[in-house]
Amino acid sequence: MTTFTLQRGRAPLLISLPHDGSFIPDGIAARMHPAARRAPDTDWHVARLYEPLARALGASVLKPAASRYVIDLNRPADGHALYPGQRETGLVPLIGFDGKPLYRDGHQPDEAEIQRRINDAWRPYHEAIAQELARLCAEHGQAVLWEGHSIRSWVPMLFEGRLPDFNLGTAAGASCTPALQARLQACLESQSRFSFAVNGRFKGGYITRHYGTPATGVQAIQLELAQLNYMDEESFAYDEAQAPAVQELIGRMLEVCLA
Repeated sequence: MTTFTLQRGRAPLLISLPHDGSFIPDGIAARMHPAARRAPDTDWHVARLYEPLARALGASVLKPAASRYVIDLNRPADGHALYPGQRETGLVPLIGFDGKPLYRDGHQPDEAEIQRRINDAWRPYHEAIAQELARLCAEHGQAVLWEGHSIRSWVPMLFEGRLPDFNLGTAAGASCTPALQARLQACLESQSRFSFAVNGRFKGGYITRHYGTPATGVQAIQLELAQLNYMDEESFAYDEAQAPAVQELIGRMLEVCLA
């Protein structure tokens, strides 16, 4: 099967949506607990938020088919922790964000299966990122990589209390220039509807940290959205009434990246 889709744009902006996919192959799903087969930790509807913006701005969009439960594309292939000392899910998750096991006893993937998933899905996605960034840099001399994510507003395993609505991550300032981070923060500060944090609990995952190298012309930013602002977190249904305000603010931030 095709493991990802890439829509190439004309602007120096690549929008990566590594947790947009929710597909779990039958052979894997059969070994999982029924609740896990719903892929509840999917970044639901982020493509629906971003794709119209990308078309309007001429940005490229990269998204996978498979769920993060198959393999987490925003984790390093060697499996090392992104947030040492804090509980988190891994490259091939064995637990969900609720802390409960995904697989039935004795049915967890072994090392050989994990390596197959890396080869079949992780490597192609990252090769696509690298190649698209190289294309954009060759055409424009620079590029911005935007990581679009979302998560339930309350995930006690990962953070205390309610998550801010917009969570901007730049690897503590390392993945983009101070000027770009300041302009994006000013964009968030210019509105009062949504709460926000900059380099709070979510500082950017592997993709932001690995590809964001301003000295080489590539800047990377991660935006983690609290899902309750654009969808129902229990049914996963898209909220047609609330989503446009979220989408409008995202669009303003993307325009800042291209300014």
